[in-house]
Amino acid sequence: MLSRIVLTKRGEITAAQEARPLAMLLEQLADAPPVRDFEASLRAHHPTGLIAEVKKASPSAGLIRADFDPVIIAQTYAAHGAACISVLTDAPYFQGKLEYLAAVRAAVDVPVLRKDFILDEYQLVEARVSGADCVLLIAECLDDATLQSLWTRTHELGMQSLVEIYEPANLARVMRLDPRPSFFGVNNRNLRNFVTDLGHCITIRREVPDDVLLVGESGIHTRADVERLRDAGIHAILVGESLMRPADIGAQVDRILDR
Repeated sequence: MLSRIVLTKRGEITAAQEARPLAMLLEQLADAPPVRDFEASLRAHHPTGLIAEVKKASPSAGLIRADFDPVIIAQTYAAHGAACISVLTDAPYFQGKLEYLAAVRAAVDVPVLRKDFILDEYQLVEARVSGADCVLLIAECLDDATLQSLWTRTHELGMQSLVEIYEPANLARVMRLDPRPSFFGVNNRNLRNFVTDLGHCITIRREVPDDVLLVGESGIHTRADVERLRDAGIHAILVGESLMRPADIGAQVDRILDR
């Protein structure tokens, strides 16, 4: 599935560059809204910094929420204590749009993450022009040189990067990034079979320096799940599907955060 998504994404990037060349996109950077500190917001919400995800659908779950209004959902997240908001912008597999990111950025005060399959500098500039404060970089999608290049360029644009891994072998690759990340994420979802296991990020946490903030991603459904991760030294979480499904999103955020 990941290989298929990456192949589709490369075609999207080519089409986007033909429609709006990078040089044209770079000219719009001056009009982008100021960057907000994604990591600082997570740390300020210790012991549980919630990255709440605006997510309409996924390859594993299909349509998650039919009555989907990204701005109202994001405002609900912010009002109920989310530290940051993640916005899916992939269209073919997640029914997302870059326009959702821009609309959410204009409607909330908390930092916003562009969650997509980032493969090229062009997407970073798209993200910043649309108001992103942070972008997701998936180590499994990127070779060493490309991961470092995108990491560096993200910071040149003023944003931060949430680097995500699944395979434990990729931890060493992340720790070699220059400068070394002070936060990154571990996906608990096996990208080959979509099975989730909270124990996955707990195991990796034991190998991560204490000063690095680790974000647990996927498979988080209850307050008990949050407490299990918190007690294992994971003090930030990214939650999507389990927040998007209930009729009352705000009440579900309150349950997750024990508010």
